[in-house]
Amino acid sequence: MKRYKIIKLKSFSNNTGKLIPIDFSRDLPIKIKRIFYIFGKKNSIRGDHAHKKCCQLFFPIKGSVDLIFTNGNKKKIIRLNPKNNVAVLIYNLVWCKLKFLSNNSIVMVGCDRKYEFKDYIEEYENFLKIIKK
Repeated sequence: MKRYKIIKLKSFSNNTGKLIPIDFSRDLPIKIKRIFYIFGKKNSIRGDHAHKKCCQLFFPIKGSVDLIFTNGNKKKIIRLNPKNNVAVLIYNLVWCKLKFLSNNSIVMVGCDRKYEFKDYIEEYENFLKIIKK
């Protein structure tokens, strides 16, 4: 199942803290057209859907979150934590959800498409039918 990509982010640290710059024109494998933040309480699940066309890039901002995804056959879990300096790109037609592991966690998501209600696949059974075509 290679419907995702881990993006290593550059970081610069000193005794006052850390800076992680993101150059949208060079550092990312998709062109970002929309950004949103997801906040979650400990043990809450967010997302739990797929997209027909949209690809999403997940950036951990605060706390720990499990990114859980499947192509319908194989399941993968990647722990998102801002200390790891990585973002994860999830391609279209991948079922994805976030499980928040700590209170007040925040994940920023960059999308390669503007919001389109019809792009969402919200029922897992429908997702399975679509990917088998």
